[in-house]
Amino acid sequence: MSILRLLVRWVLHAIALLIVAYIVPGFHVASFSAALIAVIIIGFLNMTLGLLLKAITLPLGILTLGLFFLVINAVILIWASRIAPGFHVDTFAAALVGAVALAVVHMLLSLITD
Repeated sequence: MSILRLLVRWVLHAIALLIVAYIVPGFHVASFSAALIAVIIIGFLNMTLGLLLKAITLPLGILTLGLFFLVINAVILIWASRIAPGFHVDTFAAALVGAVALAVVHMLLSLITD
């Protein structure tokens, strides 16, 4: 993957986070730079702890047809909101709705960009 493509994806994911913050109550992003930092932290948490949690709970994920993975994504968002400055999620419900909204926005952005 080229560096330019990686930078474009990073910016698009930050824009997606800002869109979700605008739509979902209880999901707050202070600025675009805060969104860029939050995207890096969310990505790092997804690559490490998220992957581990999804591997451990794979039978539950299969049983729920993948819906449990949204719960893991919501937990990752809450953890990221505790680390990233300028990014805050009020409740678990807001994180769950935000995880669903992020999945939809990412899907739409990937359809547009590919």
